Amino acid sequence: MTILVFGDSNSHGTPPLASLPAEGRHAKADRWPEVMAMELGREVITDGLPGRTTVHDDPVEGGARNGAAVLLSSLHAHKPLDLVIIMLGTNDLKSRFSVSAWEIARSVERLVGMVRQEGVAKDVMVVAPAPVRETGVLREVFAGAEHRQTGLSEHLAAMAETSGFGFLDAGAFVSVSDIDGVHLETEQHHSLGKAVAEVVRERLA
Repeated sequence: MTILVFGDSNSHGTPPLASLPAEGRHAKADRWPEVMAMELGREVITDGLPGRTTVHDDPVEGGARNGAAVLLSSLHAHKPLDLVIIMLGTNDLKSRFSVSAWEIARSVERLVGMVRQEGVAKDVMVVAPAPVRETGVLREVFAGAEHRQTGLSEHLAAMAETSGFGFLDAGAFVSVSDIDGVHLETEQHHSLGKAVAEVVRERLA
């Protein structure tokens, strides 16, 4: 039984940043996908790239950040899969992309459709990222994000209800660090991993 987590820095395990450039990573056992794996007793593969967006090439950071461009490769590299968990959308909130919460939700929905079309995973689930805050060294990068993210989890929940994919709102269980307003502290990773595990357990029962 294999689960693939397809996400960004908060799946990778990037700790809150007091300065740039970003350095370091939470210990493996303290990253939420690993916490989930321990809770479930299942194999979890994490494909988490810092800076990854849903469908956008990053003109500033570069580095193959477009999730849609690499998703199929990731799926086929790890198939067969029982479940794909997508947690993206945070980096779409960067001011350089100028997209709305509804557009981000539609972009996530596009990724769900790609997973289903490939036929290598039995099921797919979306985790709406915890809301960001404009603070610390990432304040300018995410300028205006607090306003643009309004309604994101609600849009994703509605799409999940209509399309039948799994859903969890991370913001109902965890909050971003006061240090940089984007990344999760160790205890938040543990809380999120346990919360996602509970939903996955019910979905795969």
